[in-house]
Amino acid sequence: MFTRTPLLALAVLAMAALACSFNIDLPSIRGGTVDTGPTQTEPIQIPAQDSSPAMLKLQFGAGELMLSPGASTGLVEGTATYNVEQLKPTITQTASGVTLSSGPMNTDSIPFNIGSDMKNTWDLKLGDQPIDLSIAAGAYHAEMDLGGLSITSLTVQDGASDVHLGFGQPNQVAMERFSYSTGASNVDLSGLANANFKTLIFNGGAGDYSLDFSGQLQSDEDVTIKAGLGQVTLIIPDGVPVVFDVRGGVTNLDMQGSFQGGGRQFNQASPGPSLTIHVEMGAGNLVVRNP
Repeated sequence: MFTRTPLLALAVLAMAALACSFNIDLPSIRGGTVDTGPTQTEPIQIPAQDSSPAMLKLQFGAGELMLSPGASTGLVEGTATYNVEQLKPTITQTASGVTLSSGPMNTDSIPFNIGSDMKNTWDLKLGDQPIDLSIAAGAYHAEMDLGGLSITSLTVQDGASDVHLGFGQPNQVAMERFSYSTGASNVDLSGLANANFKTLIFNGGAGDYSLDFSGQLQSDEDVTIKAGLGQVTLIIPDGVPVVFDVRGGVTNLDMQGSFQGGGRQFNQASPGPSLTIHVEMGAGNLVVRNP
């Protein structure tokens, strides 16, 4: 069940951040509210691509996004349910890949009102073809289970978001790079050891961010985390080798668990593949703990 209230307070900050990074516009508004109409549900079908990996872009303005494995055929299958005509989804195929977007949208002014009358929900399943996946979103709630897929690269950019993204099962191929950039948001990343990435770069603004490295670590992984304000929580299972350092003006550093070291450099010694984590924060709280 999604909670809408926090996003209403964060939306204006997020739109300013989005304008500096990528272009996702919201529907035209009159008097500060979105014009709604009858609720429509459309099937989404994107066939398997000739290229490997398939280049898939999801451009989602505002609403609720659900992603999971399990497409029986093709690259993507699912539904889009909406009651704002400008949010009608479109599929664009080019030589460089395929893009699923929330239709042609125009922003006349901000702030806007994402109230209970507006509906825009994508419920999508992804296939087992290797995928280079890119997600760009605005003010949205998301539940994304990407475990068991074959993701070669993952890029997420969002604004005022409330997101849980997890890898409940190991990624079936090596992920070259996982990049996540967000603004004033709540972001929960779980099962990150299962993502099988080489490099993870997380950039946050002012929010509450949790990165859980549970799962099966298959190779050495390098992680860089940058955040402006708020709280960052790192969850590292006992027995996972890790070396990390902390930089910047962290207001409070709370170390919990079996970590050794002092000052701003710590480690957890154990045999096997290891994590190297660099954290840079402007101000806020950093919590590092075992599950």
